[in-house]
Amino acid sequence: MPVRKYTYYDFTLSLCPECLRRVDAKIVFEDNKVYMLKRCPEHGNSKVLIADDVEYYKNIRNYNKPSETPYTFNTKTHYGCPYDCGLCPDHEQHSCLTVLEVTDRCNLTCPTCYAGSSPTYGRHRTLEEIKKMLDIIVKNEKEPDVVQISGGEPTVHPQFFEILDYAKTLPIRHLMLNTNGIKIAKDKAFVQRLKTYTPDFEIYLQFDSFRDEVLQQMRGADLSEIRKQAIANLNEVNLSTTLVVTLQKGLNDDEIGEIIEYALQQQCVRGVTFQPTQIAGRLENFDPEKDRLTLTEVRRKILEQSPVFNSDDLIPVPCNPDALVMGYALKLGGEVFPLTRYVNPADLLDNSKNTIVYEQDEQLHGKMIELFSTGNSVEVAQENLKSIMCCLPNIDAPNLGYDNLFRIIIMQFIDAYNFDVRAIKKSCVHIVDKDYKIIPFETMNLFYRDDKKQRLEELKKESI
Repeated sequence: MPVRKYTYYDFTLSLCPECLRRVDAKIVFEDNKVYMLKRCPEHGNSKVLIADDVEYYKNIRNYNKPSETPYTFNTKTHYGCPYDCGLCPDHEQHSCLTVLEVTDRCNLTCPTCYAGSSPTYGRHRTLEEIKKMLDIIVKNEKEPDVVQISGGEPTVHPQFFEILDYAKTLPIRHLMLNTNGIKIAKDKAFVQRLKTYTPDFEIYLQFDSFRDEVLQQMRGADLSEIRKQAIANLNEVNLSTTLVVTLQKGLNDDEIGEIIEYALQQQCVRGVTFQPTQIAGRLENFDPEKDRLTLTEVRRKILEQSPVFNSDDLIPVPCNPDALVMGYALKLGGEVFPLTRYVNPADLLDNSKNTIVYEQDEQLHGKMIELFSTGNSVEVAQENLKSIMCCLPNIDAPNLGYDNLFRIIIMQFIDAYNFDVRAIKKSCVHIVDKDYKIIPFETMNLFYRDDKKQRLEELKKESI
């Protein structure tokens, strides 16, 4: 009998990358890689790599847990995913992280910008609009895990500090500022004022490369010295910071290990988030066949380039295992001790807290303390744990705090090429749009930005 060259694994719904119509898709294994095969009646067959590690891809199903939904849904389910975002009652995950875009304006015009921001594009949201957006987030979540003030570049908003002031009056567990760092690098007084919003406040700092030629290609400007000065100013006040690295194959994916090593040496840095480029927005000369990176490729490159982490340290995040990977470590006395390898996956599945919110996650914090306070009873530990305990004989476990924590996150934003309705329904990174709806980040960039809405309405009509 004829035999196919691949092994059929699963079925899902996807999108045609040309016209964005929903199409059937097969998930298949071929040459130890995972591909999505789909066919559009108008645009024909397509094949896209979605993972380069079959075993890891199969393992993510073991990290699923019961969905946690928002308290309020903002739209009805009518046309089917992804045409009803708002969130609709068919969505399977609340907002672990909600992005609030306070402005379209930016002091850069990045070639990779998914929102198309620039110094002249769009407008600033009014303070009244922003307050209403924040109120919607609180209504949906009651106590939102993480709210990220974003843009455009949020620091150019004329009422920037009034926005932060209002956000801090709300029951938000953790507030983030997503920034390119230019204002932070140039204005120490600005950084000192940012420090007054701690605790539970963090900088989400764009940090793609050490090389100006790469930054020119990705951000349209020489920013390496700006980024280093921003880090120096943040170190001065020890303001919690996550470095955010947008990755593009063959451009900056060889710097992953170097960035991790640099981050570990900075007092203010609590971790690094790696985001493979999403094919959306203002992307020029981007070849989806050659330039895109999958989540598993990024994970493998971390393991190849950083001696700190092994494969047991970088595991799926249960709220959306298709799109998120995380690993924790402790920074103690100038040394780094990976932690995730010692955490039972079942404990993560039982843990309802967002893995980003360490300082308010008593269960995860408790597991760290339990792990590192057993120095006087080493016999209960496994051999690989003993080697760490002998390095930590006098740990004052209750003093383990957010300053000691270092996290690696891989955050893959799905686009039209690798769109998988199963993962989209579990998306937990959301945006409040101009109509005060909560939109998954991925579908926002595909359908719900101003220049995309006409196509969305056409697709809705076709689906009736």
